[in-house]
Amino acid sequence: MPIASRQARSPVHLLSLAVSTTLLVPSAHAAFIEDSSASLTTTNIYLNRDFREGTGQNKREEWGQGFLLDLQSGYTDGTVGFGVDALGMLGLKLDSGGGRTGTDLLPVQDDGGTPDQFARLGMTAKVKVSETEFRYGSHIPELPVVKASDSRLLPQVFEGGLLTSSELDGLTFTGGRLDKVIDRASTNSEDIVLNSKNGRFAGGITADHLDLAGLDYAFSKGVTGRYYFAELDDIYRQHFFGLQTTHALGNGVLTADLRLSISDDTGASNAGKIDNRALNGLVSYAIAGHKFGLGYQDMSGDTGFAYIDGSDPFLVNFVQINDFANADERSWQARYDFDFAKVGIPGLSFMTRYISGDDAKIAGSTQTGGEWERNTEIKYVVQSGALKDVYVRLRNASFRSDFARDADENRIIVGYTLPIW
Repeated sequence: MPIASRQARSPVHLLSLAVSTTLLVPSAHAAFIEDSSASLTTTNIYLNRDFREGTGQNKREEWGQGFLLDLQSGYTDGTVGFGVDALGMLGLKLDSGGGRTGTDLLPVQDDGGTPDQFARLGMTAKVKVSETEFRYGSHIPELPVVKASDSRLLPQVFEGGLLTSSELDGLTFTGGRLDKVIDRASTNSEDIVLNSKNGRFAGGITADHLDLAGLDYAFSKGVTGRYYFAELDDIYRQHFFGLQTTHALGNGVLTADLRLSISDDTGASNAGKIDNRALNGLVSYAIAGHKFGLGYQDMSGDTGFAYIDGSDPFLVNFVQINDFANADERSWQARYDFDFAKVGIPGLSFMTRYISGDDAKIAGSTQTGGEWERNTEIKYVVQSGALKDVYVRLRNASFRSDFARDADENRIIVGYTLPIW
């Protein structure tokens, strides 16, 4: 189903191919067309990461423009409905250069340079019976056991089959198998790889597939429980338990996001021993435009947290640069948000947070170390006029560690989603 090409096609070719593929069906029933939708998302990112010490490349700095055309059909008539979706993705280089690559905005070629453009097309066939849907092809999952990263020009895309069923009131089942992945700055469909940040595990360990199954259940209004199981073939198996709550408290709203992941090696244990218990949670209170949050994350067991390379680990202290997920590491987060609509400036928001971790086991030694990160973000969404819904995000991060390279990072992001129909 998914199509990927290292040779970038023109935007016009991509759009026409996606549209024609989506609309060519044996019988274009009314619902198939009438329930269809299309949108074009544009994302412009400038990213500058300055390494403050250590050997090797001292700066990564690139600027690019991304386009994502999302075409979704309705379903054909009948008890069993059929449909097809298409994703057309194009990335353009606006600025890059020797010695500044590696931001993951653009692919890095064998000669160390970057292409002027890169593109890919993802197709997904779908079948629906009642409230049960099976999709085979390209996916951008947002699940506790696999969360595709979308923080660059183009999102990470997984390939395989996923089933979602909501036949019972308040209960949603998700299950399936993913067997390939196209990373953010890539056009190649490749094997799934285990992340080995800070040398936690052997590098470059690949898996044939990821199997997953999970339940989301709304116990009552404002209380949702989650359980997911995943197995990365011959590498690790993972159980996830989660609880999300939202309650009115006084004049404000109290929210909690509590998580526990239990990971062990499985099968041939191709990455060696994996033994991790990741207990983490974030509790927040919002009132009169202010939002105060406190988070805690504890890694226990013999190893750090296991997750798929290029994806976003489902941890509350995974932030702009770091994940605070080394073996035995404990980390705290203090966060503050403010919505300027409360003082007469709708569309403007502010966020800052500080995360501090300690007792992290340093891979390859008996020593432990500490690290911290500070993030600040200002975002504005245009409220009216010709630029309505265009947003601008300014993001800054400072990261310091006893065992990893210190870094300062700035991002400028301008984005917009245009509904076509």
